Amino acid sequence: MDSIIKGKPVADKISAELTKEVEELKSKGINPKLTIVRVGARGDDLAYERGALKRCETVGILTEVKELSEDITQEDYINELKKANEDNSTHGILCFRPLPKHLNEEQIKYVISPEKDIDCFSPVNAAKVMEGDKSGYPPCTPTAVVEILKHYGVELSGKKVAVLGRSMVVGKPAAMLLLNENATVTICHSRTKDLEKVTSEADVLVAAVGRAKMVKANFVKEGAVVIDVGINVDENGKLCGDVDTEDVKGKASMITPVPAGVGSVTTSVLAKHIVKACKMQNNA
Repeated sequence: MDSIIKGKPVADKISAELTKEVEELKSKGINPKLTIVRVGARGDDLAYERGALKRCETVGILTEVKELSEDITQEDYINELKKANEDNSTHGILCFRPLPKHLNEEQIKYVISPEKDIDCFSPVNAAKVMEGDKSGYPPCTPTAVVEILKHYGVELSGKKVAVLGRSMVVGKPAAMLLLNENATVTICHSRTKDLEKVTSEADVLVAAVGRAKMVKANFVKEGAVVIDVGINVDENGKLCGDVDTEDVKGKASMITPVPAGVGSVTTSVLAKHIVKACKMQNNA
């Protein structure tokens, strides 16, 4: 049996549901819209942007891209963000991060409107993730992890889950979202003692550490579900995850590939958050 579980069926199911919701909103004269705020033209930003724009187009969401110069001042960036906050036609705002070093994210994150912050930049939404408050917007990638697990019928309640990585982008919010599903979650990191022993006791392993093919078969419990969030480049210049898929796939009952795994669901979650924000802002 092939243990590889792809993201596309999950993304397609979410998109089909969203298309209906968007059509319903448009019949009431409401047009959901995403505004992307991007500084410069980094390759990874552009790749994600293309995917986001394509997904939005598929489900009928309007989009606008504010491309700002790489040397934009803090004041000018904040002004652009405030314009998006105040634009009633914009329901969701996506700020590409990390921002260039000369811009202070610690200040800027308090500027974005929490109601339009669809990828958890605002501390208000970060706090809502911690509280399990479903009115907020968790980061799209950790949410995609949970969507995949649910789509493929993976039982989370009472199960042992190990999250490898503790960033605010994936690791910590993923742990909170899984905790909200009543899993028993262990967050692992570079200082975790007996790392392989800890991860190999987990029913579900989420790898989000950013090290190419770090997770080998000895990290994985027999029959475990492995979700690979990593995006790296291997020694041959090929895209790969944090998991050595070839080494692990015979041991895991399910494993997401890289590419074509979690990343393909992330843009669908983004679209889902835009529609949710649009409905909340319009009491629809």
